[in-house]
Amino acid sequence: MGFLLGPEALGGFLAGATVSGVLMGIFQNNAGGAWDNAKKSFEKGVEINGQMYKKGSEPHKAAVTGDTVGDPFKDTSGPSMNILIKLMSIVSLVIAPTLGQINSQKETTSVSKNKIEIKTNPSPIFVTTTAQLK
Repeated sequence: MGFLLGPEALGGFLAGATVSGVLMGIFQNNAGGAWDNAKKSFEKGVEINGQMYKKGSEPHKAAVTGDTVGDPFKDTSGPSMNILIKLMSIVSLVIAPTLGQINSQKETTSVSKNKIEIKTNPSPIFVTTTAQLK
C-alpha cells in the first residue's frame, strides 16, 4: 500500500485497520462469551414467558448452536485481531525508511522544477513574494 500510494495512504490504512480491528476484536470476544453464557444459563434452567426451559429443550438446542459459533469467536477470532494489528504495524515500521527514501526522491524531482523566490523588506510588516514556475 505504501509503495503504490505513498506514506500518507499507508498511515490512513493503518489508522483504519487499527480502529476497526480493535472494535471487531471486542465485538467477537463479547459475542462469543454471551453465546457461551446463554447455553450455560439454559443448562441451569431459564423461565421464558412463564415456562421453564432446561437442558434438552428447543431453546437449549438453539443456544448450543449459538455456542458453536461463539466458541471460535471468543477463543480464536477475537484474540487474533490483536496479532493482526501488531503485524501490520511492525511491517509498516520496517518498510518506513524505504518509503521515506522513495517519497523524498519524488518530492525532490517535483520541487526542482519550480523556482520560488521570496524577498523581504527591512520592515517586518511588508513581505513581497515572487514565484517563477516553468
